[in-house]
Amino acid sequence: MSSIVIAGLSWHTPNNSYLFNNLNLSFEPIRTGLVGRNGTGKTTLLRLIAGEILPATGTITKSPSIGFLRQNPELPPKETLADLFGIQDQFALLRRAEQAEATADDLLDADWTLEARLEASLSTMGLDQPLDTPISTLSGGQRMRARLAALMFAEPDTLLLDEPTNHLDRAGRCLVIDALRAWNGCVIVASHDRKLLNAMDAIVELTSLGALSYGGNYDEYREMKAAELASAEAKLVRAEHALSSTHARAQLAAERKARTDRQGKRLRASGSQSKLVLNAARERSQSSGSAAARLRNRQALAAENAFEMARADVEILQPLSIEIPPSGLVAGRDVLHLEDLCFQYPDRPPLLEDISFAIRGPERVAIEGSNGSGKSTLLACIHGDLQPQSGSVAVHVPMALLDQDLSLLKAEETVREALARLDPDASENDRRAVLARFLFRGEDVKQKIGALSGGQRLRVGLACTLGHSQPSQLLLLDEPSNHLDIEAIETLEAALTHYDGAILAVSHDQAFLDGIGVARTLSL
Repeated sequence: MSSIVIAGLSWHTPNNSYLFNNLNLSFEPIRTGLVGRNGTGKTTLLRLIAGEILPATGTITKSPSIGFLRQNPELPPKETLADLFGIQDQFALLRRAEQAEATADDLLDADWTLEARLEASLSTMGLDQPLDTPISTLSGGQRMRARLAALMFAEPDTLLLDEPTNHLDRAGRCLVIDALRAWNGCVIVASHDRKLLNAMDAIVELTSLGALSYGGNYDEYREMKAAELASAEAKLVRAEHALSSTHARAQLAAERKARTDRQGKRLRASGSQSKLVLNAARERSQSSGSAAARLRNRQALAAENAFEMARADVEILQPLSIEIPPSGLVAGRDVLHLEDLCFQYPDRPPLLEDISFAIRGPERVAIEGSNGSGKSTLLACIHGDLQPQSGSVAVHVPMALLDQDLSLLKAEETVREALARLDPDASENDRRAVLARFLFRGEDVKQKIGALSGGQRLRVGLACTLGHSQPSQLLLLDEPSNHLDIEAIETLEAALTHYDGAILAVSHDQAFLDGIGVARTLSL
């Protein structure tokens, strides 16, 4: 029996553009990967299943309890691990019991196994932080691990995971894969992580043409998809040839009829044949010509229909285009210099100690380290968002930071308003051109940032940094390939490869780092 059945589902965006139209789909109690290009509706489909938004038409039949890991959840400033697990009351009760302040009723209500079970759940995700640890002090990867641990601790019937390995290091990704392999029940994972998708039992692909289901993991899906595309493209070529041949035959028939008509007119004008004979010939010609015309019209219509059906099987993909304006950075120019930098959060052990390094000219440097080692914090110190306790940071060129939380964007702004705020000196036409290159055209620029998918928000962030009218000579990139589909990652790699400035990047995607030409690595 299927865990989730979607029947006749339709949903449209606020500007009444249909994202799903009469969608029919089912998910079995297995691990299913949900794939598709940015903007095809993966996050929206998960939100519909979770009940966060309602369909315009159709029904969703689902299991009793659903756990949903969102891509970019809100971060309440005072939320702790205990809050995340929803055990604040029990946690407080156990603390009172430890301090001999609990009542007799408290002691009867206490769940004495809770802390051990919580520690086991956190350990499954490679975490050993105390339950009163504020979520805001955790790294992006640690926050993701904690949310996954809390979700699995609740033991829902169905897990909906939206990009669960974003921000995770290699060890974290392996922990997620192991946890999902041990999970019994329905799991739907929206992801662009090929290693994670290869641990799935089935793949559902969302495209502008609808949804298609494939048995097997991601590699098997890619093989089947390649065969389908090759067959569809060959069918399209045949249909194009048939349509061209039909039009060519129609053109030849029209030319023959025109010659016959001209010949008849000349004979009638010359008077060499009787009008009776000519009229009879004209009637025969018109009768046969009308029948032939009707046949050609039917053939042309059939050929056009076959062509349209063949073209509908080959999705017309609109490619992402990234063009980074030249920065003018010359080789040997001092770009960045850190000397003995130290940083720690209040009431926490030192996170960064005695960090010293320099970047000169258009170097590409990667920062590596496990989740929580301080990679994002180091970028924030360089950008000036955090002040180190000691040491120095000297930035000698214009820089831009794209952090993993996309904090440069505001949820209440539209796409157009975000770029206008962040690049006020650019003309409206220039800003429109930049957004168009990042696939925000026409009414798309009026969408609210808060309503966009993770991939769409990242494209806005890339447009505001890489497409800025005042080029930066140093790019600080924190997990820039997160949320992007595989084709978009390759496009970003190509753009950064041709960029003439310096790059300091944090990424757990080694293929991406290799693709942009990283030549030096700083380990934390």
